[in-house]
Amino acid sequence: MLLLWMSGLIRRRGARIVAAALAVAAAVALTAYLDQFVTTSQSSMTARAVSRVAVDWQVAVSPGADVAKVRSAVTTQPGTAAVFPVSYARLPGLSARSGDEQHTTADAVVLGIPAGYRDVFAGQIRVLSGDPAGVLIAQQTASNLHAAPGSQVAVHRPGLPPATVTVGAVVDLPQANTLFQDVDAPPSAQPTAPPDNVLILPSALYSQVIVGPMASSHGQALSTQLHVRRDHPLPSSPSAAYVAETAASHHLDAVLHGLGHTGDNLAATLDAARSDASYATVLFFFLGLPAVAVAAGITAVIAATGATRRRRDYALARTRGATTGQLLLLAGGEAALVAVLGCLLGIAAAAVGGGAATGGFRSAALVASLAGIAVTVVSVAVPAWREVRSTEIHAARAVVATPRRKAVYPVAAVVCAAMSALVWQHTRGHSYNLVLAPEGVAAISVDYGAFTAPALLWIAVTSGAYGLTMVLLTRGRPVAGALVRVWTGRPLAATGTSMLTHQRALIARTVTLLVVTLAFAISTATFTRTYQQQATVDARLTNGADVTVTTTAPVETVASVAGVRSAQPLQHRYAYVGADLQDLFGVDPAGIRTVGLQDSWFTGGSANQLLDRLARQPDAILASAETVADYQLRPGDPITLRINGSGTAASTATFHYAGVVTEFPTAPKDSFFVANAAYLNHVGGAPTTTTYLVSAARPAATAQAMRKRLGAQATITDITTTAATIGSSLTAVDLTGLARIETSFAIVLVLATAGLLFALTLAERRRTFTLAALIGARRRHLFGFVAAEAFVIIVAALVLGAASAGIITVMLVQVLHGVFDPPPDHPSVAWAYTALVVAAAIGSLAVAALFGARHARPDPEFARER
Repeated sequence: MLLLWMSGLIRRRGARIVAAALAVAAAVALTAYLDQFVTTSQSSMTARAVSRVAVDWQVAVSPGADVAKVRSAVTTQPGTAAVFPVSYARLPGLSARSGDEQHTTADAVVLGIPAGYRDVFAGQIRVLSGDPAGVLIAQQTASNLHAAPGSQVAVHRPGLPPATVTVGAVVDLPQANTLFQDVDAPPSAQPTAPPDNVLILPSALYSQVIVGPMASSHGQALSTQLHVRRDHPLPSSPSAAYVAETAASHHLDAVLHGLGHTGDNLAATLDAARSDASYATVLFFFLGLPAVAVAAGITAVIAATGATRRRRDYALARTRGATTGQLLLLAGGEAALVAVLGCLLGIAAAAVGGGAATGGFRSAALVASLAGIAVTVVSVAVPAWREVRSTEIHAARAVVATPRRKAVYPVAAVVCAAMSALVWQHTRGHSYNLVLAPEGVAAISVDYGAFTAPALLWIAVTSGAYGLTMVLLTRGRPVAGALVRVWTGRPLAATGTSMLTHQRALIARTVTLLVVTLAFAISTATFTRTYQQQATVDARLTNGADVTVTTTAPVETVASVAGVRSAQPLQHRYAYVGADLQDLFGVDPAGIRTVGLQDSWFTGGSANQLLDRLARQPDAILASAETVADYQLRPGDPITLRINGSGTAASTATFHYAGVVTEFPTAPKDSFFVANAAYLNHVGGAPTTTTYLVSAARPAATAQAMRKRLGAQATITDITTTAATIGSSLTAVDLTGLARIETSFAIVLVLATAGLLFALTLAERRRTFTLAALIGARRRHLFGFVAAEAFVIIVAALVLGAASAGIITVMLVQVLHGVFDPPPDHPSVAWAYTALVVAAAIGSLAVAALFGARHARPDPEFARER
């Protein structure tokens, strides 16, 4: 009996079975893609975390311990690839002569590194100019001493005469924070910034100049670390990799037993990456699960469109002696056929799309298959089971009325919307933060409860769309009648409206699914575009521009370098407010606007408005939010600053507080001022060096050209290097792959929702159209009925979908506010994709309407049905 029933289903209801299986296949394929994408993303996070660490372990050798013994213990640890001893000496300073001027620094750190160190730890030292085989001087130190390759630098040693060395190369230290960390101190007690003055000597020269003369009298100023390179056969998950790496470093500490202490840079980076991975997983699935829910909804509506015929089939089977158990078996067979076919098609689609080429596809296919089975059970098997349990013979001839649940959906929508608003308001006031500090330390705090508000909003959108459509087709008959009248004319408008009202449940389901699909497609595309746009803002704020140059050269020289599109001068000074030293930036109010300032960086007016105040009132000054809070400033309050000038004497000037600036290019996160550069020159004299914010199409290449043109005295950074230094693994996650998957599926779901469901609902009403034709309705009248229904569906779906997409997008971007600092001014709408989605919905519905109109003709078989 089961085989006979399944054979009949395939022959007579094959189109509907295939349609339901395709909807399940969409859910299965998307789930498989999401699972694979999350797995790949976590693996890339681990790889990025490992690649960003220049030195995996820094083992601080305890005073008095035997360095060779400690090195032997470290070398024998599993996974150790290379161990190099690095010597540290903290000295009173350095000096050098440039022409007739003598330049001297404050405290300095001199390092001794062995041969081969730069080859193993390539990311630790970057040569800017000169021969790296000799003495290396840090770029900032070279600027302080006006030194270059070939310069003579005097090393000041306590209680000893200076030792002179010759500079071989000027270098940059990209990982200075970890290079000069205090391994024995907790994170809260680490130095706030690396030393400004650094000299690096070959080990032999270091022993001659530092160790030999100082070991006996000033040994407390000397220390040794072992820098370790590890093999990286780590698990792909950041969490598992962190656990494995932490266990390995703890084992080494136990082996050393007080002879040294391990600073695990790799574990610290993986610790941040595992938090990012957990957040990214939630983010990916939150963006993808609505699509799976829409696919499940489509499956349910497809099953619902054939409910009337199924009831007749089940009633007919009862007349021939079928029991309830046998009918349940038949219903289960239909659901199993849909599930098997949908799972096979979905897994095949995921494999063809490239999923089979990545690791873990079997587990992803298993998870996706379970999701497909769950969708089928909820959407097909459960409704069929209810129909079998409630079907009687006389029910086959009964007219099924729309369930009277008028208040359920509106009430659910209002309650969920209210709860979503409350949670959202709480999130806005206590949002999680992912702060990228200029020094390269990512402070991550993830509030997973922030996703509750969007989840509740999705429920509110679904319930609200269904409830409003039902209201439109019942209490809003005049509005529905006006829409119908456009296609049927006044004489048949009442008839057409009655037909819509009679089928309001199916129409409301179609509209609801189309609204949710449109909202999902548009909000996901907008969120992704905004996410990608803001992903570079943190690095741009830290670096200042594509390329940032601090030099004594004039702007004409900087602008003439190859690759430079524009160069905007920026003064960076320091000023005292009482005893508090703060950063002071001088800007040209007109020119600084070209670097891309955002309104969200300012409070008390837009960026243009506050810059206009600086232009109109030269003594106006903008203060950071922390400074305003610390000194209780009000607009117009005078502020007296002692400004460090180009000479030795500081000048005093009075400014007037004009507004708040929360973020500014190259500025720190806490306390700083922004003032008119011309007024600063007037009261404090012109600075000897100027920072230029350079716009360039190829930042790395332009920065290299700058170094060749301006020499080692210029401090040059590019946004590419800065982003790699300060960015966390979460900001490195590229949503392009996920967006491509979801937006493609969204188009398919829009086509299925708008076209397929409408065509199936029309196919169920051929009897209605036949009866209308038999009582005198002509073909153009029937086409008018079909077109009117399609018009009502698309108008309701576009209006409700646009409103829902806007609200959901705003809320998702509010979530984005917590991901990036600073937040975007406004969402970046994907207009081209939005137009494509709307065109796909209209086109699919139009094709389905034409298909339905062609089949809206008298059919004696349907006319005989009662």
